[in-house]
Amino acid sequence: MPGLPSRSALDALKLDRLRDLLRAILPHNRFYAEKLARVGDATAIAALDELADWPFTSKEELVAAAAEGTPANLTWPVDRYVRYHQTSGTHGRPLPVFDTAADWQWWMECWREILARGGVGPGDRVLVASSFGPYAGFWSGFEGARAAGAMAIPSGGLSTRGRLELARSLRATVLVATPSYALHLAEVAAAEKLDPQRLGVRLVIVAGEPGGSLLAVRGRLAALWAAEVLDHAGATEVGPWGVGDLRGPGLDVLEPWFHPEFLSTTTGAAARPGELAELVLTTLGRAGAPVIRYRTGDLVRPQWPTDAEIAAGGCPWVRLDGGILGRVDDMLVIRGVNIFPGAIDDIVRGFPEVVEYRVTVRSRDSLDELAVEIEDRLAAPERVAREFQVRLGLRVDVRAVPPGSLPRFEGKARRIVDERRTRA
Repeated sequence: MPGLPSRSALDALKLDRLRDLLRAILPHNRFYAEKLARVGDATAIAALDELADWPFTSKEELVAAAAEGTPANLTWPVDRYVRYHQTSGTHGRPLPVFDTAADWQWWMECWREILARGGVGPGDRVLVASSFGPYAGFWSGFEGARAAGAMAIPSGGLSTRGRLELARSLRATVLVATPSYALHLAEVAAAEKLDPQRLGVRLVIVAGEPGGSLLAVRGRLAALWAAEVLDHAGATEVGPWGVGDLRGPGLDVLEPWFHPEFLSTTTGAAARPGELAELVLTTLGRAGAPVIRYRTGDLVRPQWPTDAEIAAGGCPWVRLDGGILGRVDDMLVIRGVNIFPGAIDDIVRGFPEVVEYRVTVRSRDSLDELAVEIEDRLAAPERVAREFQVRLGLRVDVRAVPPGSLPRFEGKARRIVDERRTRA
């Protein structure tokens, strides 16, 4: 990646952008002016390491402070904002998010980096397979494609079959979807005798779930679509902060526009390379609705590039091995074993004959257990159960169910039913 800076130059750039952000927001943003009051003159920050002494921001805090649909962390009067979005509410009450025109341009700068990884530009036709709704992710992907000079194809309101027909008739070259929905599109295409490999899609960009950095899911997507796969990560309240590459699993944090920190899940202190950690992000360009030291809840394993790797043309941004591994509040503890939903997905998707699945967690005779239902073309659930035993060290009840009997998902998949929480 020629032209990218060294780590020291990158840190200097981020510090400058953080200072600029603070100078812009603190005279006007009551939420952060009050929050950072104990820091003193925050704009005088001399090194990024000083952030470790600043307070965190949490989604729960922002939700609680929002007033009648108006976000708490706005810098400017409401009439200066031109876009409304909200979080999905997957992990609690939806959070309203406003953006100014300048904020949205910042989103586009981030998407420019994401799309460049896949070589997306003029001549491409980008089908965004989503109902859109108020969620920023697909809107920003759509607008990002347009800003990159590609044809942006919306598909809100269309059925899965309608989207496939649109891809066929317009000869879409890029598909943007969640991993689950990209798999479902291929499943429906096969049922309709429409070979997804012959549609001409050369690149599948996935986000919203960990699948793009899971080897089994990534491999299946590549095989079904005969396409390359690009992982991406973002959040409505934070922005499009991460991008993978075409070579394999993992995500790079877009450090020119986000400063990442990593909290060890064991100690709560700064994580070491490769240690399981919660990702904390500070936006460096979204002045209208900034977040500073925002606890994302995403679990990752950070790796910092060496000077030799950067000198050889490698990316200087911190890399997350395996992408997003799970969420702090999604980890399952079964008989003393910590299990992330992504690990289950990776095991099940390793069997190409399994079309869909659902996991139920329950307690029986004071012991927690996993039960997995699979739509399996081979009707041989015992081989999947053996893989769970080998990979997780747990005996899992795996049963085959009739084809088409399990739910499908366009947005973020909800395949895990925890009956223990329901009873609580």
